[in-house]
Amino acid sequence: MLRGGHVVDPTGALDRVVDIRVHDGVVAAIGILQPEPADRIIDVSGLVVAPGLIDVHVHLREPGQEWKETVGSGTAAAAAGGFTTIFCMPNTDPALDSVVALEELRRRTNRDALVRVHPIAAISEGRRGARPVDFDALAYAGAVGFSDDGDTTGHSGIMRQALEASHRAGVPVMVHCEDAGLTGGSMHEGETSRMLGLPAIPAAAEEMVIARDVALAGMTGGWLHVCHVSTGVGAELVDAAKRQGVRVTAEVMPHHLTLTDEWVAGCRNLANVEETRGPDAVPADTDTKVNPPLRTRSDSRRLLKALKQGSIDIVATDHAPHGRPEKQGRSFPSAAFGLVGSEFALPVMLALVRTGQMTLSNLVTYMSKEPARLWGLNAGTLMPGAPADIVVFDPSETWRAEPERLLSRGTNTPLIEMELQGRVKMTFVGGDERHHDW
Repeated sequence: MLRGGHVVDPTGALDRVVDIRVHDGVVAAIGILQPEPADRIIDVSGLVVAPGLIDVHVHLREPGQEWKETVGSGTAAAAAGGFTTIFCMPNTDPALDSVVALEELRRRTNRDALVRVHPIAAISEGRRGARPVDFDALAYAGAVGFSDDGDTTGHSGIMRQALEASHRAGVPVMVHCEDAGLTGGSMHEGETSRMLGLPAIPAAAEEMVIARDVALAGMTGGWLHVCHVSTGVGAELVDAAKRQGVRVTAEVMPHHLTLTDEWVAGCRNLANVEETRGPDAVPADTDTKVNPPLRTRSDSRRLLKALKQGSIDIVATDHAPHGRPEKQGRSFPSAAFGLVGSEFALPVMLALVRTGQMTLSNLVTYMSKEPARLWGLNAGTLMPGAPADIVVFDPSETWRAEPERLLSRGTNTPLIEMELQGRVKMTFVGGDERHHDW
């Protein structure tokens, strides 16, 4: 029995102190409960208890890139961040482009995973954009979406086939939107890139492909899910498509809500948050290099507004671990794109709660309830009978993001050595304790 916690569960309109009893892996009762002789009582007074978080955009790197992350380390990091369900992207080696590849991943996750893992299959063979995969077979084998993540599917005919298959299978095409003809840069194109003299990526590179893909979704009736929307115009394109009846959903990352291209220049203040996080850093820190790139303060404000208005549906992390040689000691243009996010998403989002940009209930909606609803998962709720996927966190505890304290193999984030507020204390998956920081 989790006793005396502040339970936040939007599915049951709960936002108050109650107890939760877990039995045989499910939530057995919730309310002001009397202890039973068999109960193991855990006092969680002063802590927030919520449905386990769900992250629909994670790179586990296994198979083929285990020096960056493994199923074991990636799911341990997810549990430490309060996530009980994650979707893993197909940019592995080999890519998740066949039923055999999905079966091998399932074998590894059954053996090593600490949280629930669902695979996202590739759109094209080898993610090369030339030949479509067998969409129906992959959906039947358990793929929860299709993506050539990290690479935009340039062939519009293959995108059309993928969206037609999406309509049949009921799972989305999850798109990385970036026009290859406008890439080649390393950060957002604007005043900061010009000041630093760094090659840059214009916002239009993302927006042009969003426009194409929502048009194809409207034509086919398929489900388009736009990954990591990073520009205000991109959010407006998604909103306009929704208003026209297109089946389109979208995600935004905590780093695009709170970090800006000014971080590449050395700033360490969170956007949309009236808090100073740390002293300025050396410009062109490779740990600020991510794709899509960190955009402007105006973009971060518009993204937050789009999330609160429902144009953007959910928050995901794009957890993208890299080995130190791929980031450290490299020039900014030659360093790998990507930030780790699993262990940082909750404290970053809690900064928005503390400053009144959203409520705890909103946060749980964006990071648990809504992804569960969109994908039809038996998750995202603490109502009796639901699987006991639970996160317990202290929204006030401060901690320093020291590399040796992270469970991910990757430490590539500019939040390293900064003081964060909000710490996961326990994570349960099916009633089993998967993370403990008491």
